Amino acid sequence: MPARSRYDPKTQARGVRMYADRLEEADGVSKAQARREVGEVLGINRATLKNWIVRDLEAPGHSPAEVKERDAELTELKAENARLKRAHEILRTSSAFFAAAELDRKLGR
Repeated sequence: MPARSRYDPKTQARGVRMYADRLEEADGVSKAQARREVGEVLGINRATLKNWIVRDLEAPGHSPAEVKERDAELTELKAENARLKRAHEILRTSSAFFAAAELDRKLGR
């Protein structure tokens, strides 16, 4: 059983995200230098940060571009879900309105 991490998953994800952002924004920054800079900012050992990076970014399907693509798709799906929920609510309300109107018509009100 692996040892329990000192760092919570949010901190780990933040470190990996900061590393990926640092590599994208600066020309000529080596991976080691980016790890060192992020480690200093967060107070995390470079080797620990490297382990997180290998686990999260270098595994198949986890490159920064793929992660950004999934995040964009997730945002799009959340927006579509919200639109569908609003449409569903409108349909439910109108259905109830017309059902009540039909009942009134049949009862001769």
